[in-house]
Amino acid sequence: MSIVVETIDLASGSLGADLIPADELADCAETAAARDGRAIFSYGSGGGYTPLRELIGEWFGVAPSRVLITNGWLHGLTLIAEQVIGARTATSRNVVLESPLDERVAGVFLRAGASILSVSVDDEGFAVNELEQMLVQYTLPALVFTVSVFHNPTGWSMSPARRRRLLDITSAQYRMRSAEILVVEDGSYALTRFEGEPSPGLHDLSRGQTVYTSSFSATIAPGLRVGFVIAPEQLSERLERAATDSYITPVLLGQATVHEFVTRGAFDRQLEHLRTELRRRRDAMASALERHLPDATWSSPQGGFFTWVRLPGYPDGREIVKRATGVAALAGTSFGAPSDYLRLSYAAADVDEIESGIACLAAAI
Repeated sequence: MSIVVETIDLASGSLGADLIPADELADCAETAAARDGRAIFSYGSGGGYTPLRELIGEWFGVAPSRVLITNGWLHGLTLIAEQVIGARTATSRNVVLESPLDERVAGVFLRAGASILSVSVDDEGFAVNELEQMLVQYTLPALVFTVSVFHNPTGWSMSPARRRRLLDITSAQYRMRSAEILVVEDGSYALTRFEGEPSPGLHDLSRGQTVYTSSFSATIAPGLRVGFVIAPEQLSERLERAATDSYITPVLLGQATVHEFVTRGAFDRQLEHLRTELRRRRDAMASALERHLPDATWSSPQGGFFTWVRLPGYPDGREIVKRATGVAALAGTSFGAPSDYLRLSYAAADVDEIESGIACLAAAI
């Protein structure tokens, strides 16, 4: 008889099954289908479920026409890349991305024909001084992308001073050269904050002139595939046309389910529960790292899913991950970082699993 060994998941970038309000979502889907089934089971607007667009517009103080509901966050980013980069000439397709970064983001822009330029990330987030140096050298990017809060993979957030500086220098370049630098902000993890005070995002500071992207995958359930984009009016119209051309209409049932979940008050309850659990798990991971890997260094995020760990003695994180029996983690090389880093997620595993998982990694080292 074979024995099945469960793998402790410290690699996943998504919520653990125990953090997904499945029963409530099932009831929301049933309610939405009974109330609005004739609409949501038919073709609809390429921009998404109108009541949800209106709701998100109210949250951000923008017209619903500026809100595009997408089939997940990455799909929204793909539309942005295709519309912004695809419209540029071959010599003006530079895109500035953070490093380290989820390799799928770079893939989206490369497939759109972009040339990738990198800036580093530290405990104050996006290294704006490196972008300034690019501009001094007369390198003018078409687009700057940043995970502004609880960065993946590091967990760090951009400081208020750097957010303002980023907007100052990109808008200054527009005035000097009459060439727009579009700033795209990923705020997918912003609502998971369980510690500290939030700061205004780039979208707020720019008075809506940047592009904001987010997803309910990080707060409700990834399987819903409901993300959204808030863009200036002209770009939003192009994105909606592109969405309609690519799939006619998005999955309206998932969007209607999210709308019902929010309007019945379940979203507020979910966020309260999620923040409590994420903080508990972040603390458990920090405690386990202190016990089992005291020579390592790691980030201590105030929200989000990830801790960024630098291993003692500069071992190869890829080999550690291979040797660590019973636990899954990601080496820094998966994000374009040196091999002595690991990205550990505390979103998918419970407290006891986190303790055991860190012990397994320590044993592998």
